[in-house]
Amino acid sequence: MAEPSYPATLNGAFEPPLNQQYEPVRLTSDNIVPIFELPLAKKVLGHDASDSEKIAQIASAELSYTEFVADQARAALQSPSDGQTREQTQSQLLHIGLAALFSFLQSNVTGPPLEYNSAETVFPAPIRTDKTTIRAVRAKILRALSVDGEAAYKLTPNPELFSIAKALLADIENEGALVAKTARMRVNFLHQKMLSEVTSTLQDLIYHDVETISKAELTTNEKSQFLLERAIINTHHDFDAKARADLDQASRVRNFEFALTGKLGKRTKFQDRDISQLVVVAKSADEEAPAAVPSGPKNLDLNDDTLLEAISFADKKSTTVQDELPPSLQSVDPNEQPKLSPVDSAILLALASAITNTAPENGLTREETQPYATRVLEGGSSNWQIYTQALLVRSRVEGHRSRTVERSVLQLQALVDQVIADTATDDTAAQQPSSDPTTFLPRPEKSESAPAADRLQYIWLLNFSTRWSLEAELAKRWVELGGLRTALEIYERLQMWAEAALCYAATEREQKAKNIVRRQLYEAEGPDEDDENEEFKGPERSTLPADAPRLFCILGDIDSDEKMYERAWEISGQRYARAQRSLARHYLALTPPDLEKAEAAYRKSLHINRLNHSAWFALGCVQLELQRWSDAADSFSRTVQLDDTDGEAWSNLAAAMLRTSAPQQGTDMPSDEDKEKDPAEIDPHKRKRDALAALLRAAQLKHSDARIWDNVLTVAASIPPPNTPFREVVTAQKRVIEILGDKKGEKCVDQPILGMLIDFLSEAFEYESLLIESDSGPVVRTGTLPGQILSLIDDNVVPLITHSATLWLLVARVEVFRNRPSRALEAHEKAWRAAVAASAQGAFQMGDEKPWLDVVRATEQLVRNGYARYGPLDREGHSGEGEPEMVASDWRFKARSAVRGILGKGKDFWQDSEGWERLKELQNEVTGK
Repeated sequence: MAEPSYPATLNGAFEPPLNQQYEPVRLTSDNIVPIFELPLAKKVLGHDASDSEKIAQIASAELSYTEFVADQARAALQSPSDGQTREQTQSQLLHIGLAALFSFLQSNVTGPPLEYNSAETVFPAPIRTDKTTIRAVRAKILRALSVDGEAAYKLTPNPELFSIAKALLADIENEGALVAKTARMRVNFLHQKMLSEVTSTLQDLIYHDVETISKAELTTNEKSQFLLERAIINTHHDFDAKARADLDQASRVRNFEFALTGKLGKRTKFQDRDISQLVVVAKSADEEAPAAVPSGPKNLDLNDDTLLEAISFADKKSTTVQDELPPSLQSVDPNEQPKLSPVDSAILLALASAITNTAPENGLTREETQPYATRVLEGGSSNWQIYTQALLVRSRVEGHRSRTVERSVLQLQALVDQVIADTATDDTAAQQPSSDPTTFLPRPEKSESAPAADRLQYIWLLNFSTRWSLEAELAKRWVELGGLRTALEIYERLQMWAEAALCYAATEREQKAKNIVRRQLYEAEGPDEDDENEEFKGPERSTLPADAPRLFCILGDIDSDEKMYERAWEISGQRYARAQRSLARHYLALTPPDLEKAEAAYRKSLHINRLNHSAWFALGCVQLELQRWSDAADSFSRTVQLDDTDGEAWSNLAAAMLRTSAPQQGTDMPSDEDKEKDPAEIDPHKRKRDALAALLRAAQLKHSDARIWDNVLTVAASIPPPNTPFREVVTAQKRVIEILGDKKGEKCVDQPILGMLIDFLSEAFEYESLLIESDSGPVVRTGTLPGQILSLIDDNVVPLITHSATLWLLVARVEVFRNRPSRALEAHEKAWRAAVAASAQGAFQMGDEKPWLDVVRATEQLVRNGYARYGPLDREGHSGEGEPEMVASDWRFKARSAVRGILGKGKDFWQDSEGWERLKELQNEVTGK
């Protein structure tokens, strides 16, 4: 995308930005300071003596500097000065805001260090002359950034720069210009990233501007970059499916082709043959390699005694799935792939972040993620910040593998050192009284740096991290590796007391964790706050920290004290959603759980943050327990709207839908809408169909969950013929057998439902168009519903049968349908043997009458429905030459033998009993007496 030109005259009138321009102007270190020297900038920033009263209020922390700048800007728009039009004033305000925004990003995300002192340049003289006053003003700015009880990091460097950007780009209305809406979206998104959790208030503002920009007419390059930027926003808000869709569309717009595939190669030093290795093959549509020299922080070597530094691929044609690659990628050599354009590299990194966000703890997902970062690194990105992001993504993935975890931590440490060094400012002491952190890696060299303009060029296309969040991530990594002391040093230096307390609590040092938190919230009882034994049980501090709601919730978690959650809710002005979620979990943990209070708490939290997926899911589960089926269905509907890949939510939605109204005579109760329809248009089984659709979606997402497939089977089979969805019944029963067959054997077959399938197969289906002729007679076509039922029985059911007489009798019915009487008789014999074996101990050893009568009934069925019916019939497969062979010419002998054997075994217990007499009568039938 062509960069818009910056106005040549800084002290003159600015031309208004183009209304349909998506990308804000690109500023550099050379022209940012002059912008702050403009007369309008001095007026808005409070450098005029006429604002002395308000400046005094700012200095005493009575008035937020952000609010002051916004008021000044509104006044300037209402009464433009120096002969400027409103549009020119608006353009100047936009440039001032952008200059502050870029400077804030430079000093908190990308580096290099600012070439000017932010406080001295921005603040009016009465404020900047005293470091104590600067700290107080900055603290007020940061406290004012709290949204819905979520606080910004209290030691954020140079917050006055973000304050100006927030005031001029987000808090005042800059109507008309698309570039202004883009800037507002970005400021609000940066604000969102600065908070400890996502807030729905900012989320609504961000997505309002996202929707506006998506409807604008953009060039091809602008469109692809906007889609990528929207994907980053979606990923941050856990909308993974939307992020993947945006990235796919951005790739198509750019004609960027890439594929995750397998190619033969060696990963270790001791491999003697090539095996398939995951690799991302990618090629930018623009054949010209980027002109800039590759740059970025140092890429640390693996230095492992087993793994190679990089995969050694056999040759460029060694793809295991070569035919699946696009033609343009089949010729790409995986050992020497072409350099990617920066935007295409950003697409790969965004895709890696979206995959990791979907299932961060899934091993296969991590294996999928690493090749995307590797492709960017080995391609040698021409942009410093993109290369840095690739190192960060790889570090996150490698942290879960034993042979790469060392490089993972060292690489993250190197990135943290780089960011700390590059974002250091001259007035750091005014904000952070603690000393700069020491590092055990060498300081970055000048060759590992880049100018601010290059680092910021693609910043919005990357899922970037601020300096303090990156350090916190490093501390968390040390915790995972057992380096508790190192982690605590980082947290304490950053004054992240909540994280430090959680760190202690995770290692069962709860009292220490409580003391750290209470120090921030309560006064000490004794005279010495530094006393190690001080537990801070005094009164609550008069001025609580901005993150007090979170700290109170941590205390509540440690002590299981609902009063702490209620206090967190109170001091946040009833806006801190987490307090109510924690309160709900507290009520659920009681014995017995207080479901009513838990539901009320979840509802309060969702009133504040209605886009919290986990809270909707938990609320639905509580409502299921309370048997509030309609409410539960609504909650799970909201859950799957937020994340349609949540298989458990789809399953629970189906359960709730099945109970939303009581069935009446085997049908659903008609809804109010149905009552207004013609009776012929009403679907009496709509409720079950909707539930089945939800279950099928759940089964698609959780393909190996036997419970969900069993529910699909039950619900599908509960819809009576002729509306029964038999294909879903067959598929569900097959999946249950595939999942549970090895463990449960024949018990995983639902016998009544299988009987229903066989009824449909043998009695209710029209076969004329489904039969094909073969040497052995007509055969049902494969792929048809009857063919699927037969395949289920032959391939899945029969191999499982061991002790079930009922299943063998069902198989016999199928063989009768197939006109195979000899196999039907074999199935009857197997059913009889299974029944006798199951009842033998009780009937013949213990004298139990019930199993004896079961044996009698099984014998009667074998003789009358088996031998007598099928024995005299012609055996299947007769060619037509000679006399046909009978199924069992000795069927009478076999029948007599069966009856005689049972009589012999039962003589001791059952002679002259009812069952004995029935067998004697059966014996007479087969002998003809």
